[in-house]
Amino acid sequence: MKVLVPVKRVIDYNVKARVKADGSGVDLANVKMSMNPFDEIAVEEAIRLREKGVAEEVVAVSIGVKQAQETLRTALAMGADRAILVVAADDVHQDIEPLAVAKILAKIIEEEQPKLVIAGKQAIDNDMNATGQMLSALLGWSQATFASKIEIEDEAAKVTREVDGGLQTIEVRLPAIVTADLRLNEPRYASLPNIMKAKKKPLDEKTAADYGVDVSPRLEIVSTREPEGRKAGIKVESVDELVSKLKEAGVV
Repeated sequence: MKVLVPVKRVIDYNVKARVKADGSGVDLANVKMSMNPFDEIAVEEAIRLREKGVAEEVVAVSIGVKQAQETLRTALAMGADRAILVVAADDVHQDIEPLAVAKILAKIIEEEQPKLVIAGKQAIDNDMNATGQMLSALLGWSQATFASKIEIEDEAAKVTREVDGGLQTIEVRLPAIVTADLRLNEPRYASLPNIMKAKKKPLDEKTAADYGVDVSPRLEIVSTREPEGRKAGIKVESVDELVSKLKEAGVV
């Protein structure tokens, strides 16, 4: 069984994001970038399935700027077998929207014919949480979102999902799209030998035009601003004063 894992290059989660001076978006110039954490979890799960003998090949895919090669090399160093980069933008500030990503992934899936796609549930830069669901709709495949556990049995995947009320276990028939949640696993660190080996693993480069997909943005960012600073609290001398202040604030 072949497993395909989409990965996205995002601003590193340890970096404090800053807004551009003109308010047109987040400033990414000279900012550390890394693999989206949820995608890292998805790569780890795909590798574990291969190590169990369930999967035979893990293919990592990234859609965006040419610099996403670094992200794919990280996936290869973790243990993915090969990678595909689809260059869909020249400007690092251009975010390829979920529908365009899903359309390109659908074309790649037609070529690669994987039985399972494991993706991160969302990207930490735009928090869209839509690509996996859109891809499922375009392909007509089963989907299981917010996965905290995945078990492959015959031609089905038993997936434990994190929902508002707790955990829900469902079974979906393969081929299927599964989106990874935070507690699915703990991603491994890439060792130095594997980082060196990753440089020799195949990485194919394509463009969005190769798949006939228009990646022109449908959304326009009107303005971006940083959140207001938190106001200082006040001390109260008695319970009566506390209740009075809460009434003034409209809390009670």
